[in-house]
Amino acid sequence: MDLIYEKSVKGRRGFRYPQSDVPAKAAVDPQYARREEAPLPEVAELDAVRHYTRLSQLNFSIDTQFYPLGSCTMKYNPKFTEALAGLAGFRDLHPLLPQLPGGEQLTQGALQVLYELEQLMCAMTGFAHFTLQPLAGAHGELTGIMLMAAYHKAKGNSTKKYVIIPDSAHGTNPASAAIAGYETISIPSNKDGGMDLTALKAAVSPEVAGLMMTVPSTYGLFEPNISEIAQLIHSVDGIMYYDGANLNACLGKCRPGDIGFDCMHINTHKTFTTPHGGGGPGAGPVGVTEKLAKFLPISRVVKKTDGSFALDYDYPDSVGYIASFYGNFALLLRAYGYILMLGKEGLIETTNHAVLNANYIMARLKPYYKLCFDRLCMHESVFSAANQAARGVHAIDIAKFLIDQNIHPPTVYFPISVPEAIMIEPTESESKQTMDTFIDKMIEADQLSKTNPSAFKEFPKTTPIARPDETKAARDVHTSFFLSPGPGAKAADAA
Repeated sequence: MDLIYEKSVKGRRGFRYPQSDVPAKAAVDPQYARREEAPLPEVAELDAVRHYTRLSQLNFSIDTQFYPLGSCTMKYNPKFTEALAGLAGFRDLHPLLPQLPGGEQLTQGALQVLYELEQLMCAMTGFAHFTLQPLAGAHGELTGIMLMAAYHKAKGNSTKKYVIIPDSAHGTNPASAAIAGYETISIPSNKDGGMDLTALKAAVSPEVAGLMMTVPSTYGLFEPNISEIAQLIHSVDGIMYYDGANLNACLGKCRPGDIGFDCMHINTHKTFTTPHGGGGPGAGPVGVTEKLAKFLPISRVVKKTDGSFALDYDYPDSVGYIASFYGNFALLLRAYGYILMLGKEGLIETTNHAVLNANYIMARLKPYYKLCFDRLCMHESVFSAANQAARGVHAIDIAKFLIDQNIHPPTVYFPISVPEAIMIEPTESESKQTMDTFIDKMIEADQLSKTNPSAFKEFPKTTPIARPDETKAARDVHTSFFLSPGPGAKAADAA
């Protein structure tokens, strides 16, 4: 890969700034003045454009490759929702405008979108109220646990200090509970992938504040004992929290609010196709039953008797502000448009396809990879590369092989309770042809592990960087990715 500094030629330029007509007011203090010229490349406009275009083509993206990444797979982002978010009447609004004098009159359209999206989410999930303020799924989790804490404080439940979390939950669940000040109790899974009820019963006590569940779990399985679990937690006045990251497997099939849950968050990038990746932006709406409603964050969008919309701050029991403005509006707008486009029947059909696609992949790969739980899965399935590992080929090696096939690897080594885990989520967006190509490559990897396992140590061969030190990459992002150039890389690329 050509580096832009290699193209630098003294005196070459791609842009010339106009002569400044702003008079200098004061000299720069010498201690802040640059002592030498910035070491920037001197290149033509075409050189700069081609450099960054080539860099963009090295990225995996949902627009160019298949992303079977469980458990938070990037969905296809429909182009019409991108256009919707770009409408000037929405795009040009300042996020603090509704809070300014007269601002509500200028933001009626946006406030109506927020109000109606809340109503739609209530209808889909069975909850009484929603807040759209949380700026990511994990932020929604924390908000939900704050609501749990506020509920117990208001009731004088001073002994509450534990949140129960099954080992099949998302990794952010214990982190959110800990940040909110709770200790966590982990419950193991049984042989069928559900929660071990014997262990749960032993853990339930008056000190339990609540339980967080990812439904379906990170195993891709629906918990068949939810009613009994909810009764156990409610018997000690605990709160049932639903991690809605995998809601795309349940839309139109069951509503969390109807099966014993008191609170949930939704990852809009998982279920409603909003963009996700690179650390943000995100959206994590939180829904609650009536018993938690008075604790919701302020402000709340309300519809007045004259039909107009406003932000209401008059909730004395609220947990307060969780963001400096009302959510990531452009993402919420995309979700709103997607829901309206599909309607009730379309949303149910997305769930049908998500479950069908995951079970199709599971059935076809079962003869080649060890299946952790041999029963109907939901949106994703979890395999183990234990068979291949016995031949010297590990889950990470299979992931590197897939990169050369222009397929983003599935999640590997998670859930951590599964040795050599490979978690595959095709989503509802992908065609049978795309999935068949992926399946064929997974089978090819299995066969190659039998005939030439040492070949996997060379993958990927087609990327500028082949096998970085991944531990160092997490700690020293500036240098670690240049430690192991690909087979075709030039020496200068590794400098």
